[in-house]
Amino acid sequence: MAAVSLTDPLCKPCSYSPHFKVEVCLRKPLMPIHLSSEQVALEMLCLCSQLDLLTRAQVHQFQEQLKQDTSPEETECFQKQGAEIIYRMNQCLEHLNEPVLQLEEYLDVVGLSTLFPRVEVYMIHGSPVDMLERPPSDAYFPHIGRLNQLLVLSQQLDEDVKHLGSHKYIAHQLSAIYQVLNALKDILPLSIIRKDIESNFKQLKMSLSTEEGSKLDPQLPAHHVSWVSELTQNVISTVLSLSEELTEDLNPVMEFVSNLS
Repeated sequence: MAAVSLTDPLCKPCSYSPHFKVEVCLRKPLMPIHLSSEQVALEMLCLCSQLDLLTRAQVHQFQEQLKQDTSPEETECFQKQGAEIIYRMNQCLEHLNEPVLQLEEYLDVVGLSTLFPRVEVYMIHGSPVDMLERPPSDAYFPHIGRLNQLLVLSQQLDEDVKHLGSHKYIAHQLSAIYQVLNALKDILPLSIIRKDIESNFKQLKMSLSTEEGSKLDPQLPAHHVSWVSELTQNVISTVLSLSEELTEDLNPVMEFVSNLS
């Protein structure tokens, strides 16, 4: 060991030189792409919504930390993801014609700072802050998520009540649809459907009851099958119509997109 430590190394590795640094291009396209001003605005809308959801998640974590009497601290994951989104926003702005606005100025000009005030505050202060008043974009994702859930559940129930050999879970599926309708509250076309379920649910559930020990699969009477099918078709057509009553919570984002054309 002593002999080894006293002999010179066979070779010495070269010291690091920044000239050999390789730029990471994972998020860059293989071919150059030029975005129009409308495409830039749409991309910025998507990035703002991502950063808004990220800041809301971090604010929620702050609140949980306070409940546990611990000092609120940003997670390393939040810092990395937030910085990545800001970087992509600045990259997106480079597609615009000269003179290129600063990021905060651009958001003010196109109206995204009004839709996503948390994003603007994050850019100014460098940390996520919750809003005292609910921003106009807050209802967009929850509302469109409920509409999508209502559509998918109704399509599945309509398929099952017509083709399944057992109607054992039909009442449960109908109950799930009712819960979504209840969450959507005072939308007139859906309120009528909700009341229809309330009027017929008990009778439908009673018709599925079987004698103890029976091996027969429960089956709905024909008139109940017809009613369920008619109700699900009504829900599907109502949701797909995207009437004014259904899209009120989507309007701020929809208006932004429609003004681009």
